[in-house]
This record gives sequence, structure tokens and C-alpha cells, in this order.
Amino acid sequence: MSRMTTEDVHEYINGICFKTGPPGKVGAETEWLVIDPERPTAPVAIDRLAELVEACGPPPAGSRITFEPGGQIELSSPALPGPARAHEALAVDLRHIEKTLADAGLYLAETALDPVRPPARQLRTPRYTAMERFFDGHRHASGRTMMCSTASIQVCLDNGADAADLRGRWEFLHRLGPVLVAAFADSAVWRGRPTGWKSTRWAIWAATDATRTRPVLEPGTGTDPATAWAEYALGARVMALSEISGGGGEWIADPGITLADWVDGRGPRSMTLDDLEFHLSTLFPPIRPRGWWELRMIDTVPLRWWPVPVALAAALTEDPRARATAEEATERLCRGAAPTPTLWLRSARLGPEDAEVAACARTCFDAAVEALPRMGAAALAALVDEYADHYVRRGLCPADTTVQVPEPRLAHPGGSS
Repeated sequence: MSRMTTEDVHEYINGICFKTGPPGKVGAETEWLVIDPERPTAPVAIDRLAELVEACGPPPAGSRITFEPGGQIELSSPALPGPARAHEALAVDLRHIEKTLADAGLYLAETALDPVRPPARQLRTPRYTAMERFFDGHRHASGRTMMCSTASIQVCLDNGADAADLRGRWEFLHRLGPVLVAAFADSAVWRGRPTGWKSTRWAIWAATDATRTRPVLEPGTGTDPATAWAEYALGARVMALSEISGGGGEWIADPGITLADWVDGRGPRSMTLDDLEFHLSTLFPPIRPRGWWELRMIDTVPLRWWPVPVALAAALTEDPRARATAEEATERLCRGAAPTPTLWLRSARLGPEDAEVAACARTCFDAAVEALPRMGAAALAALVDEYADHYVRRGLCPADTTVQVPEPRLAHPGGSS
């Protein structure tokens, strides 16, 4: 495969990561820490989990099951028209997995950060071995924890109908991001004690190699989304590369170059399209463009509530009236610009205790509750409203119910919606 140039990087990102078309599809990826209540301080062997997943057969609604490095189970729904369809499919598949685990005496922890177990990597693929070496080499102590001890709910939404819609969604979703961090913060306990953060998971990710985890859109960066993402990718450190393009040969962890260095010929070999695709998969900003928007800032929440962030983000993005209300509220919160690093961290540390973030969250939840019935999702509207009553309108988030409880909360069979 021929050597890539800087222009090739920009062309690929513009054509693949920022495709436009009729919006409306919704997908979700839910990650879950798995607990054995008989041995709550020990990791559950990933081989055991894989055998259980294999034995129970494929998820009936078509979700894809994968594992994260520490043994977290991830269910990824198909992209389906509207939040109601996405919820229906993933709920069926989650119940399928919950029952299988419960029959084996295992449960899904209802928190976004393992509160007691130290990080222990179980996947031994070249990718994760290189990732661990990269973080260790740069003295990012949070890297192993990020890989092995965290869990999130990722919402996937369409880019937009055209270039103007795409840019509007890009800017809006970045402004909405801190609100999502605060409203769903659920990781206040780590190493057996409260941390002082409502979303410690966010703090851990923020402390892990800023060249690949900071937001792409920041105050003062007015470039178009495709250019911004290409520049972000070019400026990020290369985590690993294989001696032979396409993954062959030995893997070199942390070759000491950025992607721009590699394109300029300072790598051990020419960079190819396979290398670019792998590099993009190792970048973890809170909003990652992949041909759709992948929202990565949301903590895993108790099983009863997992559909809420999916429904909220979809309603505020896809329904014009809800979008207009949320646009105004988030612009006010962000002073008309992109959210500052301070705002992201305030949201993670204080959650809805931050008065400005809480006010914006209440407005956004109210708008979503009104919009969801128009989207054919009345049942989700009721659940979002119930969540708002339980947490948001009281200035609370799930972390507030666990900050004094160092043991992981365990989900029970039938606990998901």
C-alpha cells in the first residue's frame, strides 16, 4: 500500500469520518464491570465470561458483544431509526446477557469505576499490550485504570443532513458534553473510598495523555470539524505500530513520534491507510467522529437508567424544538463558545452541585421529556422524566447514592429496562 501524505489524511477524515446524509439513526454501546459476589475483590476471568457468552448464543436483537481489557462486557446495539427502536433492541439483549450471568452467579456492577479491585489487564492482544506499555512509558498511571477499571455508556448519533447541519451538531454536542458528564456521574468511589469527584472516571480519562483524550473543540478553535479532527490526529502521539503494515511482524509500542512526524518520514517505515485507521482508533476524545458522532463522556449508570442518556442525547439532537431549547441553554452555560477545560472538570467534580450546570441540565431534561413522545418514544419520555425527578431536579446524580458505599452495587436479574 502506498505511503500516505498529510493531504491523504485530511481527505480520508473528511470523506469517512464526516459523511453526511439523512439523520435519525441512534445506537448505543454499554460497558459493564462484572462482579462475582462470592469473590467481590477478585477479577472475573475473561475466559469464563467468554464461555458463558458463547454458550448462551447470539443476542436476539443483534447487538455485538465484545470485551474491554479488564474483562468489562460491552454490548453495542445496531444503529436503528430513533431512540425507541435502539432502546428496545439493546434492552432485549441486555436481559439476555443478565440472565446468563445471573445463572452463573455473576452480576453487572452499576457503577462506572471499579470501587475496590485494582486494574488487571486480561486481554493480551498486541493492541492492548502496546497501549499498556505506552501509558506506562509516559508515566500515565491512570492509563491502566482507564483500560481495565472503567465503564461508560456511549451514544452514537448521525453526523447530520449536510455540512451546515454537521457543524451545528458538532458544536452543540460539545456544549452539551459537560451537562451529560454531570447529570450521569456515577463513579465517586475508588480504591475503597470516596474520591471527592462525582465522575472519577472522567478525571481518570482526562489525566491520560491529553494528545488523545482532550476535547477536539476547545475555545478559540474555529476551524471546520474535519480540519480540526485531522489536526488533532496529526498532533497525537503514535501509540504503537507494527513492523509490517497491516499488523504483521512485531509491534513497536510508543515509537516516540506523532502522526505528523510519521507522515513526514520520521517513522521506521512509510505510513499507510491501515496505520491511519489504527491510529484513529486509539484516540479517545469525548466526542469522536467515526462517520457518526460517538459520545464518550457518559458514565455507566444503574441498569434501570441506562436508556436515559441515550434518549436524552437523541431527543436534544434530533427534535428541532428540543434542539433549539437545548442550544440556547448550553450556549448560555458555555458563554456562547466551546466548553472550557475548567467547565468539563467542574462538571466531573461537582456534578449537578454546580448551579449553572444543574440549571442547564434541568432545561435539557424538560425539553427531552416534551420531545420524546413526538419521536414515538413516550415510554422513554416517562423514564427520562422519572430520572429527572429522582436526580436532576433535586441537584443529584447517581454518584450521590453511592459515595458512602465502597462496595459495588450489584444488578439483579430483570434489572434493566
